[in-house]
Amino acid sequence: MRAVVLEEYGEPLVIEDVPRPDPEPHGVVVEVEACGVCRSDWHAWMGHGEWADDRVPRGQILGHEPAGTVVAVGERVAEVREGDRVALPFNLGDGTCPFCRNGHGNVCPNGLGLGFHPDAPGAFAEQVHLPWADYNAMPLPDDLDARDVAALGCRFMTAFHALAHRVSLAPGDWVAVHGCGGVGLSAVHVADALGVRVVAVDVRESALDRAASLGADGTVDARDADVPEAVRTITDGGAHVSLDALGRAETCRNSVASLRRRGEHVQIGLTTDRERGEVSLPTDRMAMDELSFHGSRGMPPTRYDELLGLLSSGDVDPGRLVSREVPLEEVPERLAAMTAYETEGVEVVTSF
Repeated sequence: MRAVVLEEYGEPLVIEDVPRPDPEPHGVVVEVEACGVCRSDWHAWMGHGEWADDRVPRGQILGHEPAGTVVAVGERVAEVREGDRVALPFNLGDGTCPFCRNGHGNVCPNGLGLGFHPDAPGAFAEQVHLPWADYNAMPLPDDLDARDVAALGCRFMTAFHALAHRVSLAPGDWVAVHGCGGVGLSAVHVADALGVRVVAVDVRESALDRAASLGADGTVDARDADVPEAVRTITDGGAHVSLDALGRAETCRNSVASLRRRGEHVQIGLTTDRERGEVSLPTDRMAMDELSFHGSRGMPPTRYDELLGLLSSGDVDPGRLVSREVPLEEVPERLAAMTAYETEGVEVVTSF
């Protein structure tokens, strides 16, 4: 089968013929119908993450936002059947550790990162293996299009988990979103669905226009504004919750500085080799104003039903974020375009 393989960091990705996967006893094989192209794939391609012991090895098949149909089932799988339509999380829990059993499988110490770990080849391929399928497979209603489900990817799930589970929000509160790429736009859309007000921050007019169309009540062009001051003006004193959806030192500090007293910052974006995982913060102000700093990674598989409920009700529509459908052979080019922030919204592979 064809697959996108990381041979050398920062060098053009290659399309290779690789063996089709066989199911492990606890796993299933999924025929991929669609897979999102995410900035986390770009981080992997660039070789980022060694400062956090999180560097993707050479030879890895990338891709971590798939949806498809089960075509082979391991002998110990009890719940998943051939023919089932499923989505796959990128943070794969083993289903047995204390974190998994307590609803936090996204931080399972024995878990694997789909498309990031050598034991979990990714989904920029015709087929992908899903380990611990009874715990990780997300059954899909028949009326959900695979392209739209792939747009959920890690972006929508991460944004939803951040806003619904990591912070305390009440209707009418303000959320500031710093960086309106895929995960940032997802956060805007999710926040609007949760009944809170949103201010979106970016340096691209087109991204801000898309954020407004997805429910942003205010926008800030960071090219010509003091971002924290602008956010505080729009929100009448500062955001209750602020997300850094990009992972740069500037956006992280702007996010914290945009908060009102007792506000909550959520770090979603991962850093590049410029910050190498370290950002200085105004800790005195954080202490005096009782600001909280949260990390957020993916979403526990056990809470998928909450997000699917929003889809079924029509409150969120990930398809609205899809800006481009691409064939597998264009993945190297589309990831390279992310280097200069030349992509917009969510791009999805729909032809393999």
